[in-house]
Amino acid sequence: MNTYDTARNHIRISPKRWLITGVAGFVGSNLLEELLRLDQQVVGLDNFSTGKRENLTEVQALVGERKWQRFQLIEGDIRHLATCRSACKGADIVLHQAALGSVPHSIEDPLYCNDNNVNGTLSIFKAACDEQVNRVVYASSSAVYGDQPDLPKVEDVTGNPLSPYAVSKKVAELYARVFSQLYGLETIGLRYFNVFGPRQDPEGAYAAVIPHWISALCSAETVYINGTGETSRDFCYIDNVVQVNLLAALTRNRQAVNEVYNVAVNGRTSLNNLYYVLRKQLLPHYGHIKDSRPVYREFRTGDVLHSQADISKASQLLGYAPTHSVEEGLEVALWWYMKKLAH
Repeated sequence: MNTYDTARNHIRISPKRWLITGVAGFVGSNLLEELLRLDQQVVGLDNFSTGKRENLTEVQALVGERKWQRFQLIEGDIRHLATCRSACKGADIVLHQAALGSVPHSIEDPLYCNDNNVNGTLSIFKAACDEQVNRVVYASSSAVYGDQPDLPKVEDVTGNPLSPYAVSKKVAELYARVFSQLYGLETIGLRYFNVFGPRQDPEGAYAAVIPHWISALCSAETVYINGTGETSRDFCYIDNVVQVNLLAALTRNRQAVNEVYNVAVNGRTSLNNLYYVLRKQLLPHYGHIKDSRPVYREFRTGDVLHSQADISKASQLLGYAPTHSVEEGLEVALWWYMKKLAH
């Protein structure tokens, strides 16, 4: 039995009360689904600025009414301390996922980004302390590596941030360290690298590349690639992210607490390669994309050229072992998107 199976069994045997911020979002709703399947009591906090009620409706249908009764939704904003305190009351563990998760949006509106990602996270940390929550596992980002050129990225070596979003995630890590040192709050930060999977929104100007391209290909729309297409990313399927959140929440390894970890698969996929993999997998279902080609345009401000994670720290201290490669994750995700686009 691997570390994650052991953790899931422990969760079933010793149920807890969990708070998920951003519960109606992509990552939050997937965490909710897994915890409800494990018969946990879950409180979800979301203001639906980016989260979608349909994500919660889908989770409800997947887990069934009996398990769904274990979920309580609080519609509120992480920037409001009183709301955060109410959500944290009685919680054993907080999984803090709520954030403005877009580099371009942060460049257009840095004040809004800071208010959500810095002030909101500060409110969650303060509320968790006030309500004596045992541990906060929070979403950071590979964006904190900024202009640091070395690959793969190692947690202790970061560069200068390239966007307000990157700054906001770095500040969250600094606050986590301070709250651990001054107030004794246990924190674990997870630096996500290009997460993808079911319930990731394919719409809007700031949609992540994989759902956006799948939607465009299926709808016979133009796929745009920023730069030459040789930009590479360490794409990570959502099940890997759910795994590491639960491992971080439950670890009893004292060396693992009050640390930050890369969350990815230690791989590199160029945007050009990603495009042709997606086209190949979709072709049997959408014959019109046989001769489709991407259109290249200017590289996007605030982006990094290459990204790849060293995941040895998470592996050694948390027992993290990715279950899905990029290709395996895409096979699962494509079916979800094709079903969604058919409606």
